[in-house]
Amino acid sequence: MHFAEPLRLQSGAALGDYTLMYETYGTLNADRSNAVLICHALNASHHVAGHYANEPKSAGWWDNMVGPGKPVDTDRFFVIGINNLGSCFGSTGPMHVNPDTGKPYGAAFPVVTVEDWVAAQARLADRLGIDCFAAVMGGSLGGMQALAWSIMFPQRLRHCIVIASTPKLSAQNIAFNDVARQAILTDPDYRGGDFYEYGVVPKNGLKVARMVGHITYLSNDDMAEKFGRKLRNASENDDYKFGFGVDFEIESYLRYQGDKFSEYFDANTYLLITKALDYFDPAREHGGSLEKALENTRAQYLIASFSTDWRFSPERSREIVQALLANRRKVTYAEVDAPHGHDAFLLDDARYMSIVRAYYGRIWEECVDAKAKEAA
Repeated sequence: MHFAEPLRLQSGAALGDYTLMYETYGTLNADRSNAVLICHALNASHHVAGHYANEPKSAGWWDNMVGPGKPVDTDRFFVIGINNLGSCFGSTGPMHVNPDTGKPYGAAFPVVTVEDWVAAQARLADRLGIDCFAAVMGGSLGGMQALAWSIMFPQRLRHCIVIASTPKLSAQNIAFNDVARQAILTDPDYRGGDFYEYGVVPKNGLKVARMVGHITYLSNDDMAEKFGRKLRNASENDDYKFGFGVDFEIESYLRYQGDKFSEYFDANTYLLITKALDYFDPAREHGGSLEKALENTRAQYLIASFSTDWRFSPERSREIVQALLANRRKVTYAEVDAPHGHDAFLLDDARYMSIVRAYYGRIWEECVDAKAKEAA
């Protein structure tokens, strides 16, 4: 969807003449009360669920969560996935042409924030005629967007679902992001962000950035169970190679993930999105008080965390819960004992899926009750 009117960003810059890619699933009901917005995390997109025609391996990034009969049931709900500004999956971003120069934006693409994304999403919702979402939901960075929705547009969502997220990054998280950015910025092929013009890609930087990030998505126990200290292609006669190549399975796995990522993700997009993660801190404008930041919210909340997620730990989710309770909001909190670390929010843990399914069952009952009252 194309937007000609400029979007004023938190940085003070403005982005005009931009496009947002989006997908929808299910059917919007007559009173437009069954719409659900799914917000994506770092390397995901608007393709939340289902497969593209003739592409059997193109499953949406949350296909286990969203679809007919699934926890977010598209036989009941009209689900929208939007690709955020600055991304590399169709919405206007650094690889697109800057109308002012006739060249790709590159590093000149303005820095965007979680709040900027939410403002753009709200504009798209306006175009679709959706005044109020039944729910806004996201995991990780997507959870930050859901939380921001409840703060910025309290009257436009009835439920806010925040999974494996945080009200702000810790110093350690910011440090990981900066190491990843430095890997890209110092790659000679980055060319100051204008690598498109040279027909190159800073693959080595992207590869290292992904390797660093991927380590933080897994728990120590999960990594130990999958890889331990297994040697690559080990047999009875294999030993250490006494060099700096691949000895261990975990090294091979991380390099594979890094190589794959560098083939499809944009380096400037990675810089933008990790900086948006760093900047998110709704309490900052309220003297550091998250309770104050959430004071004007109206939604009901589901907050979920995972016991082994050390990047966005349960303690951070509990901070959100405590701030909401202090404001007398209705909150459901679930802390799932899952071994998979941060990635657990994308996986098929039966308890986790049951929690989300049950919560959406409540949301659906509200929709049905509202229709019954109207009919009466």
